[in-house]
Amino acid sequence: MSQQDTAADYQDPVAARRLDANAAAGPLRDLFTVDLVDALSTCASCGSAAPLAAHLLYADAPALVVRCPSCAAVVLRFSSSGGVLRLDLTGARLITVQTQEGTT
Repeated sequence: MSQQDTAADYQDPVAARRLDANAAAGPLRDLFTVDLVDALSTCASCGSAAPLAAHLLYADAPALVVRCPSCAAVVLRFSSSGGVLRLDLTGARLITVQTQEGTT
């Protein structure tokens, strides 16, 4: 059996459950319509978690820069220009948002 035959016969075990990422648009719409003031952000640098409202905001740059209140590492950056929104969450390990459904 040649290597080409093996590749052609291979059945990807996850192919049946894989979707185009457009399918995430609905659930993500719920996330981006909530007030993030109480959202809990976990810093990728030091691991501390704090509400976004407790983070340090620097608004005098071309983008909003939000820094960790514990170590001052950049947690997120947001900019809006020319009809384009940009959100960089590289410094956030996790952002947790409590929904109305979760509070009842």
